[in-house]
Amino acid sequence: MKSDYKNQLVYGRNPVIELIKSGKQIEKIFVQKGLKGDFEIELRNILKGKNIPVSFVHPNKLKNFTSQNHQGVIAISSLIQYWNPEDLIDSIYHKGQTPNLILLDSITDVRNVGSIIRSAEVLGAHGIIMGIKNSAIINHITIKTSAGAIFNIPITKVKSISNTIDLLKNNGIKIIVSNLNANKTIHNINFVDPVCTVLGSEDDGISKHISKIADEEFIIPQQGKTDSLNVSVSAGIILYEIFKQRNY
Repeated sequence: MKSDYKNQLVYGRNPVIELIKSGKQIEKIFVQKGLKGDFEIELRNILKGKNIPVSFVHPNKLKNFTSQNHQGVIAISSLIQYWNPEDLIDSIYHKGQTPNLILLDSITDVRNVGSIIRSAEVLGAHGIIMGIKNSAIINHITIKTSAGAIFNIPITKVKSISNTIDLLKNNGIKIIVSNLNANKTIHNINFVDPVCTVLGSEDDGISKHISKIADEEFIIPQQGKTDSLNVSVSAGIILYEIFKQRNY
């Protein structure tokens, strides 16, 4: 794990506080369970209103990150600059383009995320939306897997996927879900209109709540005996279908 976050770790109470105050983007903060006192109060106060996920973890988890004196707190700084979702939507419409967004619902594998980002950038998607909870942390493995595409496509991380879906719908963007239980196939979906396609987690697929509020669901036709496609492979197929519908 130490090598997974090379050059991203900031540890120790004062360094982490100063990192937060600097306004630089942070992937996640890990705090030792049971940490009390003035620092814990200061940390909670300074994090109010900020879009930074915090996990309270066993001391062994912190040791996995570093053998240095971390004083009970470690931050993982971001390697990329995240977009605000409202700014992303405005930017697409301002350019006179039809939104084609991908929303990742609890996808935790950094390589899957990197592969999806690579396909999305190559096939003309306008951006990737991720939740700050239950999502992969962007690290150098994600960047390598994306073949650098991550620097050429907007990425946004949001506190509430449900609220973001409301935002998308209010801006005329349909929510389309890839779901193994759907009746329609991918070829029966209109991707020419403004769309945000939701991809579910590697283990559980789309959450029931998102499936319920989606505008349409589809399945990718399959013939073999294997239960389902890898999520990054599914993403490539979906993105190519959107590309084909919009360009041919």
